[in-house]
Amino acid sequence: MTAQFSEDLMYEGQVLRMQAEPLAPYLDALPERLWFRDFTTACSRRYIGRWEIIDDRLYLVGIKANWEDGTPVQLEQLFPGYGQRVFAHWFTGTIRCAQGELLKYVHGGFASTYERDLLLYFTDGVMLKSEVRHNTVPQ
Repeated sequence: MTAQFSEDLMYEGQVLRMQAEPLAPYLDALPERLWFRDFTTACSRRYIGRWEIIDDRLYLVGIKANWEDGTPVQLEQLFPGYGQRVFAHWFTGTIRCAQGELLKYVHGGFASTYERDLLLYFTDGVMLKSEVRHNTVPQ
């Protein structure tokens, strides 16, 4: 698999590159699969989300994707009645945000290594804690 495009996360006034897919559990739980148009091998999920953390809550605030017929996907189509942002109540897990210089490129998924990883831990869309992991050059 090709290295994947990251999604943007606005956190503490910075735009971070997420090495995670917090929308995937929601899409996987839908009764029918949604078909987005493929646009590059560097984005096998076929969409790029924009996210924000407000008061320790994770929100989806935008999506870049097209339906199979080429029309743009609107957030309202995925989450009717939610407005401009959607609280990610479905997401439990860790979001890794790459920081600093690239130490080792891996041509697959989110496997490349950067100087630091900001790790954000969530339960039901609420951030419980964060930590920074300092990495070394992998052998």
